[in-house]
Parts: sequence; C-alpha cells; structure tokens
Amino acid sequence: MKKKVVSVIGGSTCTKEVEELAHNLGKKLSEVVDILICGGLGGTMKAVCQGFKLGKGLTIGILSSYNKNDANEYIDIAIPTGMGLARNVLVVKSADIVVALPGKTGTLSEVAYALQFGIPVISLQSWDIPGVIKTETVEQTIKEIRNACSTNA
Repeated sequence: MKKKVVSVIGGSTCTKEVEELAHNLGKKLSEVVDILICGGLGGTMKAVCQGFKLGKGLTIGILSSYNKNDANEYIDIAIPTGMGLARNVLVVKSADIVVALPGKTGTLSEVAYALQFGIPVISLQSWDIPGVIKTETVEQTIKEIRNACSTNA
C-alpha cells in the first residue's frame, strides 16, 4: 500500500499563534498520513514536525542549503539541496496534498507550484486563492485531507 504524504508549507518565522496552530496540525496529521515533508527549517516547519513526531510518522526536510545540520531537530531525513528557494518545487511535488499555513512570498510560490502541478492545496488560515481549499481549523483541514486521500487512493 502506498504511503500517504503531506507537505506543510509556511513561514520560517511565525507568531506564537501560528506556531501553536502548526504544532496542533502536526499532531493531528500523524493520525492520518504516514510522511510529512517540509522545508526542514524553523518557525512553522519546526512546529509542525514537533507535533507530527508525537505520532508514528516520518518527517523529511528538503533544505535550501547544502548543510544537513540546518534541519530542525524534529526532521528524521534531511535532504540538503543547495537550491535555495528552487527547492520549493521539490517540497510540493513530493506530496499527495499540500497544507499552507501563514507565510510570505516563499509560501505563496509553493502554493502556485502545487496548483500548477494539480496537487490539492488546503489553506489553513492562510492564502485565499481560487483553486485552494480554505479552512479555518485543524479539524476542518484533517477532514479535507481525509477526503482528498480517499479520492486519490
């Protein structure tokens, strides 16, 4: 059986509220997907990985640098690319579904890549863009992921 993979995108720095949201999302994601992919750094990425590690899942960080040590401590597999922002394509293309948390233009570029590739995007308290599923709570987000994963199984 194919493992379910989600990419979570968001800011490398974030507010305390977004950090808590990402952590709670990570906890709940660990109940419905097998692998979490992100950019592997701090902020939203660190918080979602920390929450995800409370469950059974595997975390993969696709790093912008060449240095594996740049990954946050909740990353199981660090992939140093040295690609800078170009690594955003890999972050989204590796997933069955993408969840966007609040971020800046790097996050917006990842949303655009996912839409171009036809990968479903859920925006949790983030970008409101045509073609993106907008949610306000972690529970709504998990429900949408369950729906998308069962449709794409």
